[in-house]
Amino acid sequence: MGGDGGLDRRPGSPTPAEARGLAAKLKAFAQPDRKQSIAQLATTGLAFLALWIGMWFAVEHAYWLTLLLSVPAAVFLVRLFVIQHDCGHGSFFRSTLANNIAGRILGVVTLTPYDYWRRAHASHHATSGNLGRRGIGDIHTLTVAEYNALGHWGRFAYRFYRHPLVLFGLGPTYLFVLKHRLPVDLPWSRREMWLSVLATNLAIAGAITALILTIGPVGLMKIQGPVILLASALGVWMFFVQHQFEDAHWRRDGEWNVHLASLEGSSHYVLPRVLRWLTASIGLHHVHHLCSRIPNYRLQDCVDQLPELAQARRLTLWESLGCARLALWDEERDRMVRFRDLPRRR
Repeated sequence: MGGDGGLDRRPGSPTPAEARGLAAKLKAFAQPDRKQSIAQLATTGLAFLALWIGMWFAVEHAYWLTLLLSVPAAVFLVRLFVIQHDCGHGSFFRSTLANNIAGRILGVVTLTPYDYWRRAHASHHATSGNLGRRGIGDIHTLTVAEYNALGHWGRFAYRFYRHPLVLFGLGPTYLFVLKHRLPVDLPWSRREMWLSVLATNLAIAGAITALILTIGPVGLMKIQGPVILLASALGVWMFFVQHQFEDAHWRRDGEWNVHLASLEGSSHYVLPRVLRWLTASIGLHHVHHLCSRIPNYRLQDCVDQLPELAQARRLTLWESLGCARLALWDEERDRMVRFRDLPRRR
């Protein structure tokens, strides 16, 4: 972790000491409420189940209704993922055992091996915004200099990867459907994580078998296919805009500071109240990164009671749409840029 001295800060940015002080204040909110957690888990799970059953009833007679219901079903699946995410941080229940049990069960529904994802996500929190430690649990991001140093095929591959149709279409489906089934980047020595992957895969296979025997393979694909496509795309989009915005925060090892990276490198995604509830307030990502032990249902309380958090890196829903084309970190300009912002190559 970078120290406090010699950090290159933008005008008006907080000092590392101020960011660290905010993180200390947030610890008072890191208190899960068992009744509230159970209520959130129950309402979200039952809503998803009711929508899924409704899709099942409509699939043979009014498939348009199945497709229509797949949209809210996908949103509630993302909400279940946020709950699983809280369990991974140990913030949803006070009990570690309760967090792990709930997280592993939810991992079957979200197609995400709990222990494997939890370790990768912990690395993301420990390195977010550090240019010297990219590649674990984040979206692959190059600097302008690194991109310019690539050959023709390297630039083509990176442009393909960062294209919105790939980043929010093909990529999310590949991640949740295929990569989570066989994470080839996971060393064989990490037995606990491989056990999580294999156990999740077996549970998913059992659930799929039971559903196929009940409604048939075609029916299952017609119901679950749209939900997975929409939920994975929405989930990756939410993660993208939480860190990939124009005035984000990336630094080299010597200048990187975990508290500044949390506060300035994570967006305050300002969503309408309904969308904020549906996404379990995960858009208040700067608060979450400053103190990951706060349950999602207390993140808004933090912003309401600590005014200095309300203005940090605000990103509206309309403004976030422009982030889709951001692809490179420009170290000279200290901001994310698009490919078309680069000087034309001769």
